[in-house]
Amino acid sequence: MADLLRHPSIRHDIIRDGRIVDDDTIVLADDQPLPESGRVLVSLERAAREREVLVARPAGFGVRVPGETEPEAIVEALGSLEPLAVIAIVVPKSTDGRHFSLARLLRERFGFRGELRAVGDVLPDQLYFMHRCGYSAFEVRADKSLATGLRALAAFSVTYQAAADDPRPLWRRR
Repeated sequence: MADLLRHPSIRHDIIRDGRIVDDDTIVLADDQPLPESGRVLVSLERAAREREVLVARPAGFGVRVPGETEPEAIVEALGSLEPLAVIAIVVPKSTDGRHFSLARLLRERFGFRGELRAVGDVLPDQLYFMHRCGYSAFEVRADKSLATGLRALAAFSVTYQAAADDPRPLWRRR
């Protein structure tokens, strides 16, 4: 997971809520000190150890979890999903779909309303389906285009089945 960490002073763009934005989240390794201010993203283990300090941060915090993580493990480690501003789910490779299930479970069964961010091997052609499963932000792989990702998010204008982004099937929306 070390390759998914960024130096706190390096800023980069992500797709959040259907727009390309400058990401202001500071991604920290477990041995890096907490900065004075700013929203931070830490490992689940660190969040469990330093929960009280992180919850007290005005800018909020988030956790980074592997795509195969069980949602119950996140709740168990933190006691609740309530204090989290972001859950960043690591996509290990584009052919591993377990992160899709994790995103849907966090949204639908556990009621998480914060930012669900896909990080790692995130390809533009998967963004539409990730969004349907509940993701709201995407760190597209560095060798891929954010503009292509935005186009992929708008690939379909109508959906028939219910999903995390709209729990109503088409016939209920009429």
